[in-house]
Amino acid sequence: MGTKGKAGLDFTSKVVLITGAASGIGAATAEMFARLGASLALVDRDEEGLMGVMKRCVCLGNNPYGIAGDLLKLPEIECIAEKTKERYDGQLDVLVNGAGIMPTGTLQTTELTCFSHVQDANVRSLFYLTKLLLPQLLHCRGSIVNVSCVCGMRALPNQVAYNMSKAAVDQFTRSLALDLGPQGVRVNAVNPGVIRTNLQKAGGMDEDSYSEFLERSNQTHALGRVGDPAEVASAICFLASELASFVTGVTLPVDGGKQLMCPP
Repeated sequence: MGTKGKAGLDFTSKVVLITGAASGIGAATAEMFARLGASLALVDRDEEGLMGVMKRCVCLGNNPYGIAGDLLKLPEIECIAEKTKERYDGQLDVLVNGAGIMPTGTLQTTELTCFSHVQDANVRSLFYLTKLLLPQLLHCRGSIVNVSCVCGMRALPNQVAYNMSKAAVDQFTRSLALDLGPQGVRVNAVNPGVIRTNLQKAGGMDEDSYSEFLERSNQTHALGRVGDPAEVASAICFLASELASFVTGVTLPVDGGKQLMCPP
């Protein structure tokens, strides 16, 4: 990588807020931004997991600011926004909306309460936090990266509520790109395929089922394997960086070619 490329991935003096930072893609993204010199605000309701990620960032020479908060609760979203504003004097250069849940279910098996819960976790929280932080992002002419899913681009079976929520995230991304582009704010999304995280198990899958799922998933990705959280984090950092200064409104598959494959 040349000198220009290295400078483009330098986040020194930049403030980056990441939700869902305690595990999986969010944790890997936090550690990558830490290596790139960012001032971090890390958000998750899992306080123990969040502390572990913060310790790893400290070992990388970073001094992250952790905020324990539940994005399902509107007052806590408001508190997260206010704490970030106070901590960094209103500066926010990058917002990574990484928090989300992934329950399974068809229309027949998904109750309305579950549907509402998924939309609140994956769509409403993202909408409201972004709205509250928008003044800082506009002031800094910053960048937003939403963590969507290949399900936003292509429906998968037994995930009706999740598929719908990620399609909404993709449309949110495109809508904001149009609305905020003239004001200098770029908005993009990453759409991961199957990544080795705790997302499926948190959605109710037991250990044996998860192992079988990973084995099957090796055959449903063109690269013949599932992904690693760091591979998605790399794409997020690129989209947030000056290397992507003319990129907005993109929903970028980071999926090993899964959206191209015929098997679900």
